[in-house]
Amino acid sequence: MGYVRVSARIYNMRDPSRFVDFEGVVDTGAVYTVVPRGLLERIDVEVVERRRFKAFGGVVERDVGVAVIEIMGRRGGVTVIFGEEEDTPVIGVTALEALGLEVDPIKGTLKEATLYLL
Repeated sequence: MGYVRVSARIYNMRDPSRFVDFEGVVDTGAVYTVVPRGLLERIDVEVVERRRFKAFGGVVERDVGVAVIEIMGRRGGVTVIFGEEEDTPVIGVTALEALGLEVDPIKGTLKEATLYLL
């Protein structure tokens, strides 16, 4: 299928007038969304804590915060990882779930997910 790339907008939760646009690779195997640190700092997204992640054949530590993401006109709150220079911008599965979106593997795009209220 190849990669699904999408354009996204990240907002500061406390001040939605502060936002930045970026492009990321959708990764349904990734839990969180990775946004370049410089973009998050530009809109003053606060670091909540530092967490450890398995990556690059070992373990890395990254700062984590909370922001609002918008994709395809849908907005939702997500945990974001402050990506470093070697990190690929990624749209993780929790962002897709928050927005009610899923990957269409046939078309290689995102589509509206069927949501269940159970």
